Amino acid sequence: MVTGEQAYLNLCQHILDNGYKRDDRTNTGTYSIFGHQMRFDLKEGFPLLTTKRVPFKLVATELLWFMKGDTNIRYLLQNNNNIWNEWAFEKWVTSDEYTGPDMTNFGIRCQEDSEFNELYQQQMAIFKERILHDDAFAIKYGDLGSVYGKQWRNWKTSQNETIDQLKDVVESIKHNPNSRRHIVSAWNPEDIPNMALPPCHTLFQFYVADGKLSCQLYQRSGDVFLGVPFNIASYALLTYFIAHECNLEVGEFVHTLGDAHIYSNHVEQVKTQISREPKDFPKLKINQDKKSIFDFDLEDFEILDYHPHPAIKAPIAV
Repeated sequence: MVTGEQAYLNLCQHILDNGYKRDDRTNTGTYSIFGHQMRFDLKEGFPLLTTKRVPFKLVATELLWFMKGDTNIRYLLQNNNNIWNEWAFEKWVTSDEYTGPDMTNFGIRCQEDSEFNELYQQQMAIFKERILHDDAFAIKYGDLGSVYGKQWRNWKTSQNETIDQLKDVVESIKHNPNSRRHIVSAWNPEDIPNMALPPCHTLFQFYVADGKLSCQLYQRSGDVFLGVPFNIASYALLTYFIAHECNLEVGEFVHTLGDAHIYSNHVEQVKTQISREPKDFPKLKINQDKKSIFDFDLEDFEILDYHPHPAIKAPIAV
C-alpha cells in the first residue's frame, strides 16, 4: 500500500484518470470518485504536503477555533485566517441590511469578471473590518451557526443538555484506551439547516495500540486540491495534540473519503502539483509544558524543516 504524500498524489491522478464529470452545488463542476482511503504514518513526519506550500498557520488557527467550540469568524480574522470568510460574507450580502453592489453568485463572477472581482474585494474588506470592530455586526453576520466547534464541544441533546464530545473522547482514551467508542461526530442531522456549510469531515475515531494513538477520519466530501491537504494536516495535528495529553506516541492518520473530487477549474493546478517530486515531511514541535489540549495557543507548537515547493493558487468554490 502506498503511504505518505505519494498516496495523495496517486489520489489526484486517479481522479483525473477515472473521475466522473458531475455537476455540483457551486455550479463549478467536478471530476469525482466515491470511496477512497489514504494512510499516513505519523512517525515518518508531520504530513504537511511538500509538492505545494500548505499554510500551516491557517491549519493551526482553524483547528484551535474548532477546539475552542467557537463558530464566529472573528477569532479567525484576528489571526489573519480568511478561509471561512465567504460563507459568512454571503449571509451579509444576501440580507435586507446590505445596500452595496449586487454580490449574487460572487464565487463564480469573481473568476470571470475582473471589474466585479475588484468590487467584491472592496465589499469583503468592509465586511472584515466590521466583523473585527463591530460587536453587534460580528454576532449577527460572523457566526456560521452550528458548525464544527459547536458539535465537537457543545452538542445539544433532545433533553436540552450538552455533550462535550472532544473532552469526553480525551478522557475515554486516558481511562479506557481499548474502547472502540473513541468517536467524535460533527454530523448532527437536526442542526444541518442551521449550518453555513454542512460538515464535510463528518466523523473521526481514535484507536490505541502498542502505546500509539491513531486516528481515522470519515470525510463525506473532499475538495482534493484545496481542502484535503488542510484536512490531512488538521487531523494529524489533532492526533499529535491528544497523544501528547494522553502520554502516547503517534501512530497513523487514516483518511477515508466519500465523494473525493477535483473542481473543473483546479485541473491544471493539480497537474502541476502531480509533476513535482515530494520532499521529506517536516517535524512538529510541541510545548511540553502544556499538558491539556485545551490550554494550547498558537505559540505552543511549530513546524520544523518544512521546505515545500511553491504554493499553487486556485479559486475556492462557494
